Amino acid sequence: MKLVKTLNFSTIGDNRGSLIALETLIDIPFNIRRVYYIFDTLSGVSRGFHAHRDLKQVLICVKGSCRILLDDGKHKKNIILNNPQTGLLIEDLVWREMHDFSEDCVLLVLASEYYDETDYIRDYDNFLRYL
Repeated sequence: MKLVKTLNFSTIGDNRGSLIALETLIDIPFNIRRVYYIFDTLSGVSRGFHAHRDLKQVLICVKGSCRILLDDGKHKKNIILNNPQTGLLIEDLVWREMHDFSEDCVLLVLASEYYDETDYIRDYDNFLRYL
């Protein structure tokens, strides 16, 4: 799936703990215009179920774990996020669903654009037609 890539982040640490610093256009391949995080997701609840027309995102599970289902209209791929040293870069026009959140999951999302409802494709059949 060419529109999805795993990013590995450098960790700085010592006996006090660990730190990861992320910089625009260095660690994250776009200008970050929006940051949000998902937490306290109830057991059995899934999220996402949309694609974006013109938005790049990096998803980082900073705590716990979750499963991301990605679909480019031809191929589907499941990726488990469970390491704060790993980011998942998702380009535009990739359907995404988020499943199997652990109780302690905190999923951080870095986005290339400000929120714009018109950028979302929220119906899977419309997504396939748009492709």
